[in-house]
Amino acid sequence: MLHPCTGRELQHESEPMNENLHSPQRRLIELRIEHADLDDLIDRAASEPQADELVLRRLKKRRLALRDLIARLENQLEPPEPA
Repeated sequence: MLHPCTGRELQHESEPMNENLHSPQRRLIELRIEHADLDDLIDRAASEPQADELVLRRLKKRRLALRDLIARLENQLEPPEPA
């Protein structure tokens, strides 16, 4: 859609917001929050007397996968400096 006075293409106000919502930095923050939530959940579940070991193993596996994904994203965003 063109602006009636300038004839320029109009950008939707939500476009910059959508870019921020899907940025790698935003994704990294979300993954770190999910990892922290899993840490808390694992700690609470492990402290219960009748903790389900299978559930704990699955949670720990998911936490490890998140840690690996976080590390990969961090390396992509901050490549190692040359020696």
